[in-house]
Amino acid sequence: MSMETEFRILGPIQVLRDGEPIPLGSHKQRAVLAILLLHPNEVVSTGRLIDDLWGEEPPAGDLKTLRSYVSRLRTALGKDGDREALLSRSPGYTVVIDEDGLDSAFFERLARVGHEALVRRDAASAAHTLHEALSLWRGPALSDFAYEPFAQAEIVRLEELRLAVTENRMEAELALGRHQQLVSELEWLIGTHPFREGLRAQLMLALYRSGRQAEALAAYRQARDVLVEELGIEPGSELRGLESATKDGHRDVLRPRRLHRACRTVGPGGLAPSVGPVLRGGCGGRPPPRRNDREVHRGCRDGLLRRSQPP
Repeated sequence: MSMETEFRILGPIQVLRDGEPIPLGSHKQRAVLAILLLHPNEVVSTGRLIDDLWGEEPPAGDLKTLRSYVSRLRTALGKDGDREALLSRSPGYTVVIDEDGLDSAFFERLARVGHEALVRRDAASAAHTLHEALSLWRGPALSDFAYEPFAQAEIVRLEELRLAVTENRMEAELALGRHQQLVSELEWLIGTHPFREGLRAQLMLALYRSGRQAEALAAYRQARDVLVEELGIEPGSELRGLESATKDGHRDVLRPRRLHRACRTVGPGGLAPSVGPVLRGGCGGRPPPRRNDREVHRGCRDGLLRRSQPP
């Protein structure tokens, strides 16, 4: 019987074989694997690996040390079926990963499915799918390499995507009328990302729909104060429009079950530069399902496959 291998970077780097973690060795040895996982199914040259590991001051015998790390990793990873997971390919090495074998790639697939559901105005499907996507996170991306130059660009990209998916989930939850459950999470997020007008607009909607009109207007005033004092700019048209609608009680703008603006684009090309980092935990409003990580991963994958099959 073949064993299933799962590679994880949405949190500390981790590899599971049939649900059990594999020891990955020293920090530098795990860094080799992390670099390879940033380029799944692609050959990474030995020169690039050495540069990423040691920068401008590689140790004497750097190539020999790298080969030692790779040998130990190859032994630890073993085979996935009849195939070795870590292969030598000129001019370097590659990690062979199945389509959903890397959590970040699977997260992005779910993010796109959820975004497509929002575009169709299927808020229930979007909320479920995006919640499942966020449940794959175990902490900040590549957290054990947070200060390594080779990881910085991917950490920023993944954390930006995480926040965009969170905002899309909020959009779906608001459309379903779950405004009361979202207020505390939105307030926490705004404390972490004070300049994000989209989050502040969502908070205003959640407060107004919870019967807290005065607090919704106070949230606008707080947003304007922060933007003017810290950035020297006035709120954008969306926030200003929501303030006016909140004062006037415009039901067509403020009522539940309406996706009040375009959802954030999630796709292979990445996100708008304005999207910022990090939601920790990823399941605000409701706790994640009480399942182990492997069951969550399989449940998400199976649900995605069912939704992608023709009727």
